[in-house]
Amino acid sequence: MNSPGSSWPPVGWEEQTWTPTVPPELVSRRIRERHRGPYRSAIVPAIAAQSLRLPSAVLAVADEASTEIARFDAESGSRLAPFGAILLRSESTSSSRIENLTSGAKAIALAELGATDQRNAVEIVGNVHAMQTAIDLDGVLDEDLVLAVHAALMAGHDPETAGQWRTQQVWIGGDNYGPHGAAFVPPHHHEVPAAMADLMEFIRRDDIPVLAHAAVAHAQFETIHPFSDGNGRTGRALIHSILRAKELTPNVTVPIAAGLLTDIDSYFAALTAYRAGDPAPIVTAMAEASFSAIANARQLLSEIVDIRSEWAETIMARPQATAWQVADLALRIPVFDAVTIARELGTTPSNAARAIAPLAEAGILTEFTGKRRNRMWQAREILQALDDFAARAGRRRLG
Repeated sequence: MNSPGSSWPPVGWEEQTWTPTVPPELVSRRIRERHRGPYRSAIVPAIAAQSLRLPSAVLAVADEASTEIARFDAESGSRLAPFGAILLRSESTSSSRIENLTSGAKAIALAELGATDQRNAVEIVGNVHAMQTAIDLDGVLDEDLVLAVHAALMAGHDPETAGQWRTQQVWIGGDNYGPHGAAFVPPHHHEVPAAMADLMEFIRRDDIPVLAHAAVAHAQFETIHPFSDGNGRTGRALIHSILRAKELTPNVTVPIAAGLLTDIDSYFAALTAYRAGDPAPIVTAMAEASFSAIANARQLLSEIVDIRSEWAETIMARPQATAWQVADLALRIPVFDAVTIARELGTTPSNAARAIAPLAEAGILTEFTGKRRNRMWQAREILQALDDFAARAGRRRLG
């Protein structure tokens, strides 16, 4: 049911012929019978020129959230340089966690350096690349940007479909054999290019409040479900493309997904309500997520500042020594080797190794490989702060 005063179009439905792609001998007769006959896929209405009318209370909370987002962006952007990288990684981790992809901060840091032994961490790093691509836009919000974000997300573990619109039917819920009984069946894949062109035209409008605009665009994207995999993470990265392009967050990535994590049920229910013609719940969900996300992020950044201040009191090195640069680097890259430091700071591996020594002596960095060659160091306090942020984001809000 639409909100009072709303005229947002709900999805329609059309009948499709189902041709199983899994050999029938691999599933039971019961499952084969369940998926016999036609199914219905969604018809996604065009919204490029649709008027968005929201209840005044929803507009008010979205406006309040936008003000808080802008304030946080300004605060964070004027502080230490590593904060941008820290927030982007934290948002990528939270967005992945909504898809049940979890990993510790250390494993993610190792995956960023090329480790491939933990699949979840590798996929989360793919999401970091997707988020970075999403905010590195040149002002053009179009299909090419969406495809580039998806390519960055999927290149590491599904290169065949990375950056490609889907060429088959997908569905949400149910079983893997077919769409019958699914919670939602997105439009037929032949409809995807036109639906995405319409969505990007909607996104390029300039007559809608930014946060509401991003929330509705995200819900429309998830309804189209244009990819065979990675839709949720790509769609949440698209939120940040919109916030950046429309200059609500010119400096940092506000970890909105970390806020959505606290009430995933409401987030998914809001997407369902949107498909029924009510955009108000998804706007409300995103606004409320922003408040809890910013509170969590402020705590993280405060902890990082405190840790760095404590380091300054314990590092025994000359004021211009490279060790201080390594300390700052450890905030952004909390696991590294001498080669990484040399590359990031423009020095030699041998000089980088010498710069590590004062930090290791102070207990700021610890070597964890136990090797004499190819040694690696970690900043445990930073890794713990990142894990604590993730734990707070994962706590469910009580009813």
